[in-house]
Amino acid sequence: MSATRRYRYLFNPLRLGPLTLRNRVVFSAHLTNYATEGLPTEQHAAYYAARAAGGAGMIITEEHSTHPTDWPYEKLIHGFNPAVIPGYRRITEAVHAHGTPILAQINHNGGQASSMFSRLPVWAPSPVPDPLFREVPKALEPHEIREVITGYALVAEHCMAGGFDGIELQCSHSSIVRGFLSPATNHRTDAYGGSLENRARLLLEIVDAVRAAIGPGKVLGVRICGDELIEGGTTIEDAVATARLVEASGKVDYINTSIGVATATLYMIEASMQVPPGYAMFIPSAIRAAVSLPVVGVGRFKDPLQADRALAAGHADLIGVVRGQIADPDFVAKARSGHATEIRTCLSCNQECVGRMGLNRWLGCIENPRTGRESVALPPPRRRGQRVVVVGGGPGGLQAAVTAAERGHQVTLFERADRLGGQVLAAASVPSRAEFLDIARNLIAHANRLGVDVRLGTEADAKLVAAEQPDAVILATGAVPNPPWWAGGHPRVVDVRDVLEGRAAPTGRVVVVDELGFHQATSVAELLADRGCQVEVVTNGMVVGQDLGVTLDLEQWNVKAAARGITQATDLVAMGAAPAEDGSGGVVLTLQHHPTGTDHVRAVDWVVCAVHQRAEDSLWKALRSNGEPLFPVHRVGDCLAPRRAHAAVVEGQRVAVAL
Repeated sequence: MSATRRYRYLFNPLRLGPLTLRNRVVFSAHLTNYATEGLPTEQHAAYYAARAAGGAGMIITEEHSTHPTDWPYEKLIHGFNPAVIPGYRRITEAVHAHGTPILAQINHNGGQASSMFSRLPVWAPSPVPDPLFREVPKALEPHEIREVITGYALVAEHCMAGGFDGIELQCSHSSIVRGFLSPATNHRTDAYGGSLENRARLLLEIVDAVRAAIGPGKVLGVRICGDELIEGGTTIEDAVATARLVEASGKVDYINTSIGVATATLYMIEASMQVPPGYAMFIPSAIRAAVSLPVVGVGRFKDPLQADRALAAGHADLIGVVRGQIADPDFVAKARSGHATEIRTCLSCNQECVGRMGLNRWLGCIENPRTGRESVALPPPRRRGQRVVVVGGGPGGLQAAVTAAERGHQVTLFERADRLGGQVLAAASVPSRAEFLDIARNLIAHANRLGVDVRLGTEADAKLVAAEQPDAVILATGAVPNPPWWAGGHPRVVDVRDVLEGRAAPTGRVVVVDELGFHQATSVAELLADRGCQVEVVTNGMVVGQDLGVTLDLEQWNVKAAARGITQATDLVAMGAAPAEDGSGGVVLTLQHHPTGTDHVRAVDWVVCAVHQRAEDSLWKALRSNGEPLFPVHRVGDCLAPRRAHAAVVEGQRVAVAL
C-alpha cells in the first residue's frame, strides 16, 4: 500500500511562514549533551543530518542559552557566544544538504537551573525555588528583564549568521518565560505580574525583539506549556489565552506545545511506556481550536499511523516525533516508502536517551547503538564473507547477528529456547512493560530480512559450534539466577525470573527484596499484587527502584504501588531466611537496618529476590578447555558480565563491527 493511501495527512505538505514542509513530522527540540565547552560539535551535525536524510519534515535543535546566567547543566550550547557560529554553519549545511529546514530553539531556563556552573545567581520572575534545583533565584529587576530580551535577540542574530531557517522560542517546560507565564512562579506586582496579559508581557517583548533580529523571511515559532500539572500552575485555559496573544502579535508563524514542568513533572514530558501514546493531545487540540496558526502536537508517538490519526482527528497540524527518530533516523522515509514495519520502534524505556542525559552523558539509544555516534565512521570489515556463529538469541546475540549480516558475513544463530528474545521475554511479561518486547521484535524482524540462519531449540555445545567451522564465534548466552548467600536453600526464596518465567507462583504474604534498584523488583511486585498477594518491597537502598528515577518511572511506580496496597521499606539488608516454625513452609526473613544495625523480622509465605545474576559462561569455558580454540571467540552482554540490555546491544554491535 502506498504512503498516500495508508496515511491521509502525514505526507501532505504544509506552509509554515516562508517555508513549505514536505511532511508533517517534526524532529522536535530535545537535549543531547553533545556540546563541548559550550559550542556545537560535529556530533550535533551528523546527528541532525541523519534525521534529515531520513525524511523529517522539519528539525528543531536543542536549546541554545541566551545569557551567561543560564547554565543549568554542563553541556549546554552557549548561544550568546559568537564562537558558536561556525558550529551552527556545520549543522545547517549538513541538514540543508538533504533539503530539510532546521530551526534553532533558544531559551533561558530561569529558576529551573543551578549556579554550580555559572557561579552566578539564577534569575527568575520571583524568588520561588525550583523543587529539583532547590536554589532561591534572584527576582529580575527591570534592567535585567531588558538584558534578557536583548540576549534573545543576540542569539537569534547568531543563529541567522549560522544559517538557520528560523527560531523557536522555548517558553514551555523549562524556561524563564514559562516562569513568568505561570502563576505558581510569578508573584510579581509590577507590569510583568498579576493578570495573564502582564505575565505574558515578557514573551511578547521577546517575540518583538527576535522578529526584528531575524527579519520577515525566517520562521518564528513559540513553544508553550498547556498544563504544568502543578498546584496553582498554568492550565489549558491559560495556554489557550496565551496562544491567542501570540497569534495577535502577527509576528509568529506557528505554535508548538508541551506538557508539564521539566523538574516537578518531568516524568510527563518525557513519558515512559507507563503512559499511553498521544496522552498530551488535549493541549494542541484546544489551542488549534482557538487560533489559526499551525500547531505542533507531541506525546510519545512511536508509530507513523498514530501520528496520522492524530492529524486526521484534528488535534494538530504537525506531530513532534523525537524518540521515534532517535531510535530510527529513517522513521519517516520507511513510512513514506511503504516499509513502516521495518521501523526500529522506540521502546519508550528512557534508558539511554533520557537516562543517559540524567547521568550527564551524551544521548544514545538502547536499540540503536549508532545514535550519537553518527559522526564516527565504521571501519570496513577485516575480511568479508566470514562464517559467523552467534550463540544466544537475546538482545546482544541478535544485535551481533544483524550487524555481522549487514556487513556481509554469513551468520548462523543458535538459541536453545523455542523463541528468540532472551530475558526480554520475562521483562516484558508484566503488562506495564509490554513495549519492552519491541527490542526483540525489531531485531528478530531485521535478522529475518537479512537472511540470518536462526536455529531455535538447539543447545549449542563446543562440538556443535566447532562443526560449523566458523571464522568467528560470538557468545551471548546471558546469565542465570544466582541464589543469594542468605537464602539458605529455602525452596520459597526464589528469583524474579522464577516468577516471571513461570517456575514459581508465590501466594499470600510476599516480600520482594530489591538489591538492583531497577524494574525487576517493582515489576514482579506489581504482578504479584495483581494476583492477589500481599506484597512488601524492601531494599538496601534509600528508595525502592532507585534507578527508576533516571528513566522517569519512579513516580508512576509509587502511584501504582499505593493503589495496589504494596508497602515499601528502605535501608534494609537481607541477612537470612529460615523455615517458619509452624510447618507452613513459609519463610522467616531477617533484615538488618544498616543505618542503626538493628534487626527486623518478616514472617511471610514467600520471598522473591531481585538480586545480581551469574554469567552463563559454560560454553566459553568449554571452548577454551583444551587451550585456545581454532577460531576467535567473543563474549557480549550478560555472559561477559551481567548488566542491562543496553550493554548487550552495544557490545553485540561492537564485536560484530570488529570482525
